[in-house]
Amino acid sequence: MIASSQKHWSGDVADLLRVGEGFVLADVDTRSTPGYAKDKVHAAEDLKAGARELDEYQERLFARSRVDATDAAVLLVLQAMDSAGKGGIIRHVVGSVDPQGVVLSAFKKPTPEELEHDFLWRVEQRLPASGLIGVFDRSHYEDVLIGRVRQLAPAEEIERRYTAINDFEKRLTKTGTRVVKVMLHISPDEQKSRLMERLERPDKHWKYNPGDVDERELWPSYMAAYQTVFERTSTEHAPWHVVPADRKWYARLAVQHLLLEALEEIDPHWPAATFDVEAEKKRLTAS
Repeated sequence: MIASSQKHWSGDVADLLRVGEGFVLADVDTRSTPGYAKDKVHAAEDLKAGARELDEYQERLFARSRVDATDAAVLLVLQAMDSAGKGGIIRHVVGSVDPQGVVLSAFKKPTPEELEHDFLWRVEQRLPASGLIGVFDRSHYEDVLIGRVRQLAPAEEIERRYTAINDFEKRLTKTGTRVVKVMLHISPDEQKSRLMERLERPDKHWKYNPGDVDERELWPSYMAAYQTVFERTSTEHAPWHVVPADRKWYARLAVQHLLLEALEEIDPHWPAATFDVEAEKKRLTAS
């Protein structure tokens, strides 16, 4: 399906970006714009139109959950190397809907309490309730990405986690949550440019982390870890989507479209009134 507001797309965006059999991350052109032949100006117009559509879908989903017995929710999982644009997605895409319908979780280094439990324990605590859009700014996948690259867990434990993640996500989808998994794929050169901008602008110094340079030195290892993640956890019920992210405008538009498709699949309708509307009009008029 293609959202009616985004007429400039060609083909199904989810299909174009989905990680399928034989997918090779190294073959993805990070400056490409799969399915979108227009320019940045048209993209801004489409993003604005899509924001209105996304806002209405989200409100319908939220309203329905307050009246009908439903478990429908959406979980957007965002993974990327630093400076790939996760913050921009949250601000410009997710930020276009009513905040009361969104729950955002940013997973950092596990706390001592979290380390006392299985790695998925803290994730379970932050899943979106019925009617909400949940956003994971980084996620349980950190435990098989940085966990593997930095050797924070034994190899056999990393292997166990792939299966645990698949079981966890299958359970989520069976209970009504649409899982939208996105890797924003940025090139090393583009990342260097964005990090340099943070250093050159005092208003962006707070966003710079010296550790980002250390992580850059491990780029090949991270790309290999991502490739394994895709091969092991891109499933029919919760597929991965790799979004070229060197062009911020394309990445935002693509993720917006993936969210719209997830909501279109749920197809939330405005809930019917649980009272006599005409009778209430008369009562209100007479009051």
